[in-house]
Amino acid sequence: MTGTAKTICALTMVHRDHWALSRWYAHHARALGPENLFIVAHGADPEVARLCPEASILTVPRRGFDNFDRDRAQLLNGIMAGLLASYDWAIRTDADELICFDPARFASLAEAIAAQDAPVLTALGFDLVEQPQDAEMAAAPVFDQRRAVGFSGHYSKAVAARRPIEFLLHGSKVAPRRLQSFPFTMPRGLYLAHLKYANRAAMPAANAVRMQVGNSAGQGLPGAGWKAAEDDTAWFLEDFAAKKHKPWEVAEAQAYETLSTKPSRSEKFSVVKTRALKFPVRSTLPERFAGQG
Repeated sequence: MTGTAKTICALTMVHRDHWALSRWYAHHARALGPENLFIVAHGADPEVARLCPEASILTVPRRGFDNFDRDRAQLLNGIMAGLLASYDWAIRTDADELICFDPARFASLAEAIAAQDAPVLTALGFDLVEQPQDAEMAAAPVFDQRRAVGFSGHYSKAVAARRPIEFLLHGSKVAPRRLQSFPFTMPRGLYLAHLKYANRAAMPAANAVRMQVGNSAGQGLPGAGWKAAEDDTAWFLEDFAAKKHKPWEVAEAQAYETLSTKPSRSEKFSVVKTRALKFPVRSTLPERFAGQG
C-alpha cells in the first residue's frame, strides 16, 4: 500500500457455529488485528468470548425467527454503518465465510482491500470441501488442511464497503435511480471461502441449528437449504464428488470471467449482485494459499 494505511474492520453474526467462528476469528485476527473484529452473538453464549478473546462482542436476544434474514440484515447494516464512521473499510461475512487473497497478486488481505477505490467489493466465492482422504481438522489454518474447492456464484457476495451501503440478498441495495449505474467491482485475487463443507465433524451441529430455524413456526424463514439442511448437505457432497476436476488456473479464470461481468440488477429489490450461477467443475487450491484460513 502507498500513502496512509487504510483502517479495516470485520463484522459477523453467529449462533453456536463454534468451529467456523474459531476459524473466522483466527483468520481475520491475523489479517486485520483482533481489536478490529466485531461479533454479534445471536443469543447469550459464553463460548463466543472464549473463542474470540480480543474481539468486541455484542449479544442480542434470540426470541424467534420471523423475518430471519431480513431482521439480521437490518441489524448488521446499522452496525456496519456505525463502524464506517471509525474505519475506512468494513468487511462483513457470515461466521463460516473467510475473506482471503491470492498471494501471487497481493502481499496481504489489507492490501487487497485498500488497493480498491470502489464503494463496494464483491469477492469471488468458493466452497472449501473436505475429501475422504483428508485428516480430521486440527486447530490450524484451514488452507493448510483442505484444498478441494468449487466456485460458486451464490457465494460470490458483496463483502466489503467503504461507505454506508446496505447489504441485502448477497448484494448491494441501492437507490432505484442508481440501479443501472452503480459500480460492480470484483477484484481479481479477492475470494470468499465458504467453510460449511470443510469440516464434516462440525456439520451435524451446524445443520441442527439451521433445521431448528427453518422448521420453526413463523413468517419470512430461510428456505429449503435450512429446512432440510442434512439432505441439502448430502446432495451437495454427492454432486461435488461427481464434478470434473480442472486446474486452478483454468477453473478460477472461467469463474472470474463469468461472474465479474454482467451482474444481476434486480428492479424488484433494487439490488446489484453476482449472478447465482453454478459451475460443473471442481479444483484444487494452490499451495501458495497455505497459512490462510
